[in-house]
Amino acid sequence: MSIDKQRIVEALYTIQDPATGKDLIKAKMVENLIVEGNNVNFNLILPSLNSPHKSDLIFNCVATVKEIYPDADVNVHVVAKTPGSQDGTSSVPQIKNIIAVASGKGGVGKSTVSVNLALGLKQLGAKVGLVDADLYGPSIPTMLGLKGERPKVQDMHGQPKILPLMAYDMPVISIGFIIEPEQAVVLRGPRLAGIIKQFFNDVLWPDLDYLVVDLPPGTGDIQLTLVQTVPVTGAVMVTTPQEVAVADAVKAMNMFLLPSVNVPIVGVVENMAWFTPEDLPERKYFLFGEGGGKKLAQMSNSMLLGQVPIVQGVREGGDNGKPVVTDDKSLVKQAFMKIAENTVRQVAVRNEMIEPTKVVNVQ
Repeated sequence: MSIDKQRIVEALYTIQDPATGKDLIKAKMVENLIVEGNNVNFNLILPSLNSPHKSDLIFNCVATVKEIYPDADVNVHVVAKTPGSQDGTSSVPQIKNIIAVASGKGGVGKSTVSVNLALGLKQLGAKVGLVDADLYGPSIPTMLGLKGERPKVQDMHGQPKILPLMAYDMPVISIGFIIEPEQAVVLRGPRLAGIIKQFFNDVLWPDLDYLVVDLPPGTGDIQLTLVQTVPVTGAVMVTTPQEVAVADAVKAMNMFLLPSVNVPIVGVVENMAWFTPEDLPERKYFLFGEGGGKKLAQMSNSMLLGQVPIVQGVREGGDNGKPVVTDDKSLVKQAFMKIAENTVRQVAVRNEMIEPTKVVNVQ
């Protein structure tokens, strides 16, 4: 009995990639399918030769072909290649750009910037996801109106995979979806690292242009685990204008710029740049001084992506699960949309001018 190449292709359509949830054909993970007599040979494209799903996928491919052609001699050759992604070692090849939002200290509005930046990018037409990597203080569920929601788990070839929750048609994951709101997160380094790795390797992320990662303040285990797990395209630094915030932000910035880490700074967002009363939008009161964001941008050899004023509506939107960038009547929406537009521009320049980021090995 002759082997029909088209039937083999149709059979491989039934095998899903555990990392992306897509079938092997749509995910373009099968190349050079050759049938010669009873010999069936093809390449299986994986992001790394050490992919955790390699053995399962090879077994499934062989078993699926042999189910329709029992006498076939099936040879699957694994090739490490990730077309169109930042780096061939990425465990999430379907995500084009990973943007870390970082700060040196807490209370500067980093989560507010993360949420509104992600939704701003989405309003510009991009496919965007959001990771709440601030495990100690997850505020994304509140800001997106997802408090009390729980993600579903889907079985993929015997391995449980997490389906991200959706907010404003955007996939989101947070430890706040897993623990109770009042529960304290008391975890040491290895457990923290394990959760961050799960957020990338065990979540079924769809094809994304940008994945925004809201980091905790500082330069701890979570930051190091992030750059050891996925190739981070660039970092957006958040600061307030005053000197004490900039001094702390410099330390966080310099972590990304370490030669062993080598993650470029996309730009700086100056939050709480001034206070503007809702009824007097032309008034500006510089409560925290001036110039901090511009100074940090110069020190990082990047640009000031934008300045966000203190407006009551920003706080109300965060508390009510309705981010200000979704409110067309808000004056602050313009500030966040400018930040999103500048981020798109800077990421494009970064990808054109600089080599793709690699997953790093930090000792």
